[in-house]
Amino acid sequence: MNALGKKIRLLRHQKGWSQEDVAKRLDISIPAFSKIETGITDVNLSRLNQISKLFGMSLVQLLSTSDSEEERQVQDEIDELNNKLQAREVEVIELQKKVIELYEQLHKK
Repeated sequence: MNALGKKIRLLRHQKGWSQEDVAKRLDISIPAFSKIETGITDVNLSRLNQISKLFGMSLVQLLSTSDSEEERQVQDEIDELNNKLQAREVEVIELQKKVIELYEQLHKK
């Protein structure tokens, strides 16, 4: 799936539309629309204009990859925070082990 197809699919999902809904609005078959989303077929300029209007955006906005870049940056930040969280969890487990050891030592005496 190419970047444009992914963006169209994302926009469709955001609207809560099925492929059939969009295909009807574009006056094309469902398989034809599916090929647009999967990147199997190239989309001509008039179809791109039609799609951009359907989703209430300019052609430039539709073709822009800045949303994907922002999503990647957010995902990178989430991944980094998850890694930090996992490291902290390991530290917490080690500290819990030490507390248990100290407790056991204290109660053996």
